[in-house]
Amino acid sequence: MAVKLRLKRMGRKKSPVYKLIAADSRAKRDGRFIESVGMYSPLAGTDNFTFNEERVMYWMSVGAQPTDTVRNLLSKSGLLMKHLLVKRVGAEAAAEKMTKWHEAKAAAPVVKKKVAKKAEKSGEEA
Repeated sequence: MAVKLRLKRMGRKKSPVYKLIAADSRAKRDGRFIESVGMYSPLAGTDNFTFNEERVMYWMSVGAQPTDTVRNLLSKSGLLMKHLLVKRVGAEAAAEKMTKWHEAKAAAPVVKKKVAKKAEKSGEEA
């Protein structure tokens, strides 16, 4: 059985909420699933993606493949990198590297791409 980590749509019209699920790859898009492991709300503020880290790591360790959108979300949260580090260097070394990564991410300034491009263009014109 091939397992996929994917998003299942919930919520109302123009107010989407998605459930992060582990499902058989042969199941319908909004059909049966094995386990719910998180939630994603694209319209919420900064904390719009919550998940059970242990269960996501478990499903990825047994071979579950995330869809492209789920892969992007896991990458932004750092869980995809943690999964790869655990496979390559072990759990303890991965924990150390992840703490360094979270510190660097917290220290880095948050600049949106569009704002940065506009600032560059206005700097060139002046």
